[in-house]
Amino acid sequence: MIALPFILNSLFNFAIGLLVAKFLGPSEYGRYALALSIAVVLQTLGLDWLRLSATRFYSEHDRRHRPQIRATLDVIFAAIACVALLAAIGIAVSGLNLPLSPALVSLAIGTAVASGLFEFATALIRARFLDRSYAKLVVVRTLLSIVLTVGGAWYFGSAKVALIGVILSVVGSLVFSHRALNDEIADPRLADRTLARRYAVYALPIVLANVLYQMVPMLNRGLVAHIHDFAEAGQLALAFDIGIRIVGAIGAALDVLLFQLAVLAEKTFGADAARQQIARNMGLVFAVILPVVTGCWLILPSFGRLFVPEPFRESFGHYFTLMLPAMLCIALTNFSVGPAFQIAHRTLPLIIGGLTALIANALAILLLPPSQGATRFALAQSIASGTSLAVMIGFLFTLTPAWPRWRDIGGTIVVTALMLMAVIPLRMMTPGVVTLLLEMSVGVTIYTCGALLFDVGALRTMLLRKLSAWPALGSAIKAIAKSKGNIG
Repeated sequence: MIALPFILNSLFNFAIGLLVAKFLGPSEYGRYALALSIAVVLQTLGLDWLRLSATRFYSEHDRRHRPQIRATLDVIFAAIACVALLAAIGIAVSGLNLPLSPALVSLAIGTAVASGLFEFATALIRARFLDRSYAKLVVVRTLLSIVLTVGGAWYFGSAKVALIGVILSVVGSLVFSHRALNDEIADPRLADRTLARRYAVYALPIVLANVLYQMVPMLNRGLVAHIHDFAEAGQLALAFDIGIRIVGAIGAALDVLLFQLAVLAEKTFGADAARQQIARNMGLVFAVILPVVTGCWLILPSFGRLFVPEPFRESFGHYFTLMLPAMLCIALTNFSVGPAFQIAHRTLPLIIGGLTALIANALAILLLPPSQGATRFALAQSIASGTSLAVMIGFLFTLTPAWPRWRDIGGTIVVTALMLMAVIPLRMMTPGVVTLLLEMSVGVTIYTCGALLFDVGALRTMLLRKLSAWPALGSAIKAIAKSKGNIG
């Protein structure tokens, strides 16, 4: 249930991102994308540590018996939001000469606060496993985004109005879900400075690492806008944004459940059980992300022909292909490797990984030969993400051993390669609806059959366990297993 909103949200985000790009055009979309990048960095730097703390330290039991946890988180969020909004007002009336207009920068700050509030709210709901409330919150925000963000871009053709739509869609979804979020027990007077320091010590290293990662696309977009123009920055941004939404939504749908299982295992059975769960999570995430990224490349010509707005179409496939390795590495870092350090309370490697990405990106931009458009910057993002992932994997050897099964890694690579070989000939067909459906059908069928055959990510084991829960099928499976035992 809790993964369904992510799947629906990712599908709608396709439409939202592409429609906003279509109605704004490359130049205005470049401004919109740069403002969103600034908002993401500000949100992560100022507010994401509260989301992480809620995910790690809050639960239904804590809500009832330790209301000071929620009170502390609420008070801190309110204080930071007030400071941020005052800063936004000050910039709006300052008339400063900035790369983006003061109004866009102010709206970027407002978007950061709104998005931070939404992520904080969803973390509180997920921590209590309120699946229906979580689904409602995500779906309502998505629907409001279609009306307000896309509608604003269509009617006004303005990045500013589109950002206002982003903010209002968050506010509307939170108003709709206020009952699930309201906690009368958490009196603000219960806020505890000791808890605040504990949460900061836990989360700020993770936040710093994430900020370093997120600065890479933000800086690259700013440099492209400065060296070329906002239109070229918009071309680069759309290709990356669409790809990272696909991979990020699927990875987050897995992580929202899998990391909670690791936290639950630690609380219930101890650190060893949590490490074993993290190891299983690594294999499962890899088994999903690698074929998804490969599949994105396989369907790219048909996807571009059918969905990418005409002004972006010429450059979309080029930039998307160059940044596919970045999308893969970012997803594996965030949802496969990173959680191992979070559960072990070893956050320094996350910071080193983020710093590595930032340095590798800068060196790649300096050392790669000048190229037409933003090619050099697209390559730099992939080099930066790949280098960072390699460093993070190296740091895994410093933890207590908890590695995924080699069957999960090797089986995923083999089955993905089979899928690739089967679908590549279809990629040569005329791009269109028929080709897209054929590519997806063949790819999904081959990978699913291969994954079940190799038991990649323990998918076959989980499927048989589910089927065994049905009385008739369970009896049949037990009979087959018994007959095999007798034959043996």
